[in-house]
Amino acid sequence: MLINQLKFKSSIDKDIIRLATPNIISNISIPLLGMIDLAIVGHLETDIYIGAIAIGTMIFNFIYWSFGFLRMGTSGLSAQAYGQKKHINQQKIIVQGLFLSLVISISLIILQWPIAKLTFFLIEGTVGVEKLALEYFYIRIWAAPATLGLYVFYGWFLGMQNAKIPMIIAISGNIINTIANLIFVYGFDMNSNGVAYGTVIAQYSSLIMAIYFMYKNFNSHLKFSISIKNFIQKSEIANFIKLNKDIFIRTLCLIAVFTFFTSSSAAQTNEILAINTLLLQFFMFFSFFEDGFAYAAEALVGKLIGQNARKDLTVLIKKLFKWGFIVSLVFSFIYLFFSNFFLGLLTNKTHLIEASQEYLIYIALIPIFSFASFIWDGIFIGATASKEMRNTMIIATLAVFFPLYFIFFKILNLENHSIWLALLLFLLARGIGQTILANSMLRIKNN
Repeated sequence: MLINQLKFKSSIDKDIIRLATPNIISNISIPLLGMIDLAIVGHLETDIYIGAIAIGTMIFNFIYWSFGFLRMGTSGLSAQAYGQKKHINQQKIIVQGLFLSLVISISLIILQWPIAKLTFFLIEGTVGVEKLALEYFYIRIWAAPATLGLYVFYGWFLGMQNAKIPMIIAISGNIINTIANLIFVYGFDMNSNGVAYGTVIAQYSSLIMAIYFMYKNFNSHLKFSISIKNFIQKSEIANFIKLNKDIFIRTLCLIAVFTFFTSSSAAQTNEILAINTLLLQFFMFFSFFEDGFAYAAEALVGKLIGQNARKDLTVLIKKLFKWGFIVSLVFSFIYLFFSNFFLGLLTNKTHLIEASQEYLIYIALIPIFSFASFIWDGIFIGATASKEMRNTMIIATLAVFFPLYFIFFKILNLENHSIWLALLLFLLARGIGQTILANSMLRIKNN
């Protein structure tokens, strides 16, 4: 037993890095693709296309972020099935996930007109930009089955302890997207609508790659011995939806926080909006790295819970927090001493850089205040502890973020410092809340 423990301790760091690194690369490829899209239309004759892409991308980011539970719910369940070595459960999970993603995506396509009308009622833009953004929306919405299906595949591959396949698909899809965009925009003389077509083609190409990799690498796990009807039984679909419902509520709270962050910034001045938008990119970039370790936690925690390896699970959690803390320290150090360098890469407007100086301390503190919530998210997802995730997020949102913001802003008159202080304490509260619930949650999952 002692020898096995020593072997596990010596290998766990390698497993964490093996799973985290491809996920970090995949995460970074997403904003790079958005920058390439903007660069392509940014060289056209008018900047109206940039506005159309910006609005259209924002709409889909909101929609797809809301359904991110398809990836998270699938990864935790499939990781546990992998640990249990139950191939039939591994099959059921991906079929159930794809079934649910298909139902949601078909609903989005059917409801595309009211979704578009509501969106452009809430978002104001010039007539020209709204017309192009609407055209972009009506084209790209047809990629919904592929996009949501890929969420399920990514979660399933991760649960099956393979992070390289999602990385390969993400990078290949981005290359296809870029080539298709260039062909449509410059070859066929299109504009923002060409970028939309390129995205649709890339998403379905990625979906085909996911299906190919599934059968190539996991054929032994996918010998369907029962009918599809048995795979999507009402009781099992209901349990799958219940898990994802909690993650959906948790995600809506997160969206509410960052939407309010932007709206409260805009309510102050245009300069404050610009400053906060620029500084928020530092947090987003940090999240790409920390999420890599959170995804590794999903896969490894789920596997160990499936194996009922409680002692190994304790060791794993300590290792995950070690890596999460190291990453947060590195980013805090970089942000503390090199923030102005990175701000200079984001903008050449010196007045914005100068006005940002009094808020840079928050950027340096965010990694330290938030790393625990990232790691716990991965652990909770791997443990399929969706209820605990939901509850800590609701409390941090409704009892910490919003009340503290109004106290800081309305009573203490801290102006723009209010939103940053509220965000910092929100992130800290999530980590503390999850730490409090972790012992009881993990004890239940291992019984």
